[in-house]
Amino acid sequence: MSDVVLINPFEVAPGDEAAAVAYWERAADHLRRQPGFVATTLHQAVAPGPRFPLVNVATWRSAEDFLAATGDSAFRALVGPEMGRFPHHPGLYKVIRT
Repeated sequence: MSDVVLINPFEVAPGDEAAAVAYWERAADHLRRQPGFVATTLHQAVAPGPRFPLVNVATWRSAEDFLAATGDSAFRALVGPEMGRFPHHPGLYKVIRT
C-alpha cells in the first residue's frame, strides 16, 4: 500500500496566527510518535486575505494509521479544546500524478 497525504487547511482569525501555530505544534508533536506517521509540514499563506492562512500537509503510511492516531483519546483531549477556535478541513489523498 502506498502512503496517503493529509491536506488540512486551517481558518485562522487575524492576529491569532501564533496561537494557531502553537496548536499545530502540540498536535504535530503528539502525532509524530504515532505508528504510521511519516512527515508533516505547515505552510503559511504569503498573499493577503486567504481563506486558509495555514495549511498542514502530512504523510502517513495508511489511512487506517491516520484515523487511529487522530481517533485516539489522548489526541482528542489534546486538540479538542481549541478545535472550534481553529476550524480545519482535513482530507486524505493519494497521489495520482507527478
